[in-house]
Amino acid sequence: MPIIVNLDVMMAKRKISLNELSERVDLTLSNLSILKTGKAKAVRFSTLEAICKALDCQPGDILEYIPDETK
Repeated sequence: MPIIVNLDVMMAKRKISLNELSERVDLTLSNLSILKTGKAKAVRFSTLEAICKALDCQPGDILEYIPDETK
């Protein structure tokens, strides 16, 4: 998939654990982990907003589009 999730990068920059982020954005660890590993098929704007607020970042800091050149 050409959408890359850089949540782990932003979490490292902000020195925040998955547990702490989970509490701040009110998401389960499993759902946050699915998003972090790039296995999520979708993300709600409200979830993205809560993550950006907790990490003090922009959506573009978390999500990146890389075109698939092999097709």
